[in-house]
Amino acid sequence: MNIPVEEEKLFSQRPEWADVVPLEQYENVAPLAPIFYTDEYKDATNYFRGIVKSGEMSPRVLELTENIIRQNPGHYSAWQYRYKTLMALKSPLDDELQLMDELAIKHLKTYQVWHHRKLLVQQTRNPGPELEFIANSLQADMKNYHTWSYRQWILAYFNDDTLWSHELEFVESMLESDVRNNSAWHHRFFVAFQSGVRNGDEDRDAIVRRELAFVKERIAIAPNNASAWNYLRGVLDHAKIPYSELQTFVLPYSLPQPPLGTPPEVVDLENPLPSKDSQLPCVAAVEFMADIHEAAGGGNLVKATELWKSLANEHDTIRKRYWEYRIAESLKTKSAGDS
Repeated sequence: MNIPVEEEKLFSQRPEWADVVPLEQYENVAPLAPIFYTDEYKDATNYFRGIVKSGEMSPRVLELTENIIRQNPGHYSAWQYRYKTLMALKSPLDDELQLMDELAIKHLKTYQVWHHRKLLVQQTRNPGPELEFIANSLQADMKNYHTWSYRQWILAYFNDDTLWSHELEFVESMLESDVRNNSAWHHRFFVAFQSGVRNGDEDRDAIVRRELAFVKERIAIAPNNASAWNYLRGVLDHAKIPYSELQTFVLPYSLPQPPLGTPPEVVDLENPLPSKDSQLPCVAAVEFMADIHEAAGGGNLVKATELWKSLANEHDTIRKRYWEYRIAESLKTKSAGDS
């Protein structure tokens, strides 16, 4: 049913609902902060409580629950009872999925919409069309948590090679559209490292090398992109590679931009340099270098402290208190080592 709620008659005005006894919401004698529901919403939910009490599951219950959901897509009881009714009636779930296509786009940030869709696809066992639907949904909100979570659930739950076959291509296209899309970076890590080993990916060292090369290239394009730096750290942590092994790559990003026209001494394809219009030094790179020095310990703690001071006083003053904390903790470590 696609009739706007405001154009419909109240359920209390419909002869076909005359046999249902509506139940008003209990709000105590004098609620401290009453919610001012619309007349349409109060009417529909009163009748909903009535049919839940009687246990009715019929086509008109689907009409009623759709009416409530259109007014309040977060009404989880209406969603739950709707699903039970669909199952009891053995309703065609492809029709229900078409309705969900509309409601998911309208209410992308509503958890209940996506949970209901999961339940339906578990019944239809047809996940193929879902990836295209998700891709279209992401065009409306490219970072929506629920949409990305649903995509990961589809891939992991059905775990079909056909579903996985173009997933890296998909996430690369999303990062091509917005290299700062943290949700897309998170999804790439899920595909590469958190979802099992698929055919062709058995050489895990090769996967690590591929991902390091990929993220380095994206950092070179947009050095001040926290998402890419977090991904870099994630790959290194996952593979248990010391940060110091990337010092050659990171160092140029932690320094001021060289004068225009200064050619690089050596072109290193494994360690791409920042693009010419980059704003340097890059805060994430300075922090990375400080972490390298801190891990080395000893006299390197002095180098780490100098970098944290530069962040606190010049490059990242909004987090000044945090960098001062890091300095204080480092001094404690140094004092303990000296004593």
